[in-house]
Amino acid sequence: MTVSRRRGARLAGATAGALLTLAGVAAAPAQAAGYRYWSFWQGDGGKPWAYATQGPATARPADGDVIGFRFAVSSGTDDTSRPSAAPDFAGICGAKAAGDGAKRVAVVVDSGGPRDAPPGETPPPEPVTTGCAEVRRDATAAEALAAVAAPLRYDSAAMICGIAGYPARGCGEQVAEQAGDPSATPGATATAAPAASSGGEGGGPSLGVLAGGAAVLALGGAAIWKARHRG
Repeated sequence: MTVSRRRGARLAGATAGALLTLAGVAAAPAQAAGYRYWSFWQGDGGKPWAYATQGPATARPADGDVIGFRFAVSSGTDDTSRPSAAPDFAGICGAKAAGDGAKRVAVVVDSGGPRDAPPGETPPPEPVTTGCAEVRRDATAAEALAAVAAPLRYDSAAMICGIAGYPARGCGEQVAEQAGDPSATPGATATAAPAASSGGEGGGPSLGVLAGGAAVLALGGAAIWKARHRG
């Protein structure tokens, strides 16, 4: 092998290493992120809580159903914290029958704990409350909730942001779970997520890192081309 070819081989190896390094930087997973929000649950017939398939503004529970709301941080339905109180209709509403044209819906509201609270907010003294809403037969889950846990706060997209005044501000903020805390549970440990920026302080590689890596690859490729054509 000539000197120029050996040099080209070394440059090729260095460039391949740079390529792998850049790919590793680009593919590095961002810090696990989730959202702090009120999740909506349904229960009936003694069954455990099930994540609702409709929003509270469109779901219409039947007489004898139980609906639940839990404030916590989660990244999806797989890790969302359920209401800590069981969906026990008889225990919440008792045996009283609904009036004519009305239905009874048991409501559970779980505000979570201090770790679920947004910065500057404190959960209610009683984090878990229940109520029996007697509403008209075609009432939605949101209407049943309003009957026992007013005031409600919504955003412009009709997402529930606050129940019974908690939290007072914010709606569905993105947060990042803290790493290295063995006691952390889904929806329990979170800090504000850093905003992505061109300075590289966000969850992914900065624009400068990517541009620098691209420059390394370009220079390495040019050197290989020259070495090969000299040989």
